[in-house]
This record gives sequence, C-alpha cells and structure tokens, in this order.
Amino acid sequence: MTQVVTRSVREVVDVVTDHVTFTVAPDQLLGTPDGWIHARDAEGTVLAWTEARKLCRQRLAVRPGYELGYMIGASCADGTVGKNYVSLVVNDEAFATRFASCLAAATGLRTRLEAVTRPSGYLQRDAPGFRVRVVSSYLADLMRQYVGGDSHHLRQRFPRVVLRDRETFEGFLDGYTDGDGYRSKAWQGRLLVSANVPFLAELARVIGARFTPRRGGGASHLVVADSWSSRGTFTAEQHALELRESAWIEVRAVRLRRAESPKPFTLYSYRLDPYPSFLINGHLGREPW
Repeated sequence: MTQVVTRSVREVVDVVTDHVTFTVAPDQLLGTPDGWIHARDAEGTVLAWTEARKLCRQRLAVRPGYELGYMIGASCADGTVGKNYVSLVVNDEAFATRFASCLAAATGLRTRLEAVTRPSGYLQRDAPGFRVRVVSSYLADLMRQYVGGDSHHLRQRFPRVVLRDRETFEGFLDGYTDGDGYRSKAWQGRLLVSANVPFLAELARVIGARFTPRRGGGASHLVVADSWSSRGTFTAEQHALELRESAWIEVRAVRLRRAESPKPFTLYSYRLDPYPSFLINGHLGREPW
C-alpha cells in the first residue's frame, strides 16, 4: 500500500449482492467478467468475489501422482467431505492405512488412524472400524471443486483432475476399487459399483468400456478390464490442482443514498503497488480516481 486517499462526498451507493451489502462511491470500479465497471452501473451484473476470511488459511501444495489419484478415488467411493474436514471410515484397516498414507503424501498434511465403532444395520450392533480424519477447510473445498461442487456420492461428478496422467488415473482406479469395487478372481480386471450413473458413464468413456445402467434404480456396475489401456481411449488433460478461491456472484440491486445531514460521507481509496486491486467485503475492486 503506497497511499490512502480520503474524500468527502454527498452521495454513495449501496451494492446488494448474494452475500452482503456494501457501500462505495458511485464511481468505484468493481471487477466483472467483462472488465471493470462503475458501482452505479453494476445492477444485474456479476462480480468477482471470494470469502475474505478463507484467504488467511493454510494452503496446500498438492502433488500429482498415484497418491493423489488414490486419495480422490477412495474419497469418491467411501469418503465424507464436510465443511472443514475430509474423512474416511471403513472396516478394513489396510484400506484406511493406504488412504492415510496417500493423503499425507499428496497434500503434506499429517494423518493418523483411529479405531472407532459405528452402528451396523446388518449386524444390529456396533461394529469396529477405522477412521482417518483431517481437518482442513482448504482440502474440503478442494475436494468439492474436484467433483463439481457437490461431494454427495449420488451427485458428485467424475473428477477429471485424475486424468492429468496415467499414474494419477491408476491411483484413482485403485482407490475407488478399494472403496466401492473389487478385483475379480475369475478374470483380469475389476468391477466398480455405484448408484451414480453419470459418474460411471463418464468413467466408462475414459476407459473405452461399454456401460449399461441397471434398470429400476439401485447400484450399477462397470467392468474395468486390466487391458483397458490397450484401447487407446485415455487422453491426458490439464486441470488445475490448486483451489479456485474466487467465484462470480450476482448484484441484486444498486441503491443511491444521499447524505441527509450537513455531515458528508467520508470515503477511502487505497493505492497499491504493483497490483492496484483490493477486496471490498470480499468483492474485487480497484482505485476509482
């Protein structure tokens, strides 16, 4: 910050967005997909926005590779993504251990295995299990980004970030198989199970397999032969590993407000170098004068 400029004005505007109402000068510049516009003209547009409190949290240096793919695959199958945590609760200790190891290797976060119990409808009693739980709102938001914004198992999308390279994709297949699948003892391959038909359909296109959803609902099956790579359908794609922390939100209204008393409004503008932009209640703005 190189300078703070103040001025007294008789008119301001209240900009009402999906998240908050903030007050600025009518000529304050705000960031939109089409460039900078004045606040007085912002009604009906969308503004760049980020939750300012989250800018102070620890960021992760995510490493691509087999471990990242395994972590994502296991989470898509059996994991839980909360508001500020990612967890996996399973009966198989070896599975939980592999997940903990891969999560730590891919994100650098510390993990540990916990012995827990959970109710079993089949056994009609509490059954022993193992839990891996990492508290990180950054990782939770990142996992939601990878699966299209909604981490619910029936609504999550296929995480195309695992198509960065073959190693990452193989890790994804192994992680998902350990959670919601199994390797066949009769033939060379695996069977993946999910009630999320679009998820399996998109995965089938990646490996060049035919997929027929189960009629009448319920879980469908996708056969993944070990020879799938010989079909030549896998194409590496470039996807960002880092979290996109900004979004677009709509401006619902812009209300002109005049000073009714002799005392005017006092406004502040910040001059920054080398980057002129700053956040106004999380909304992107820059110096208007």
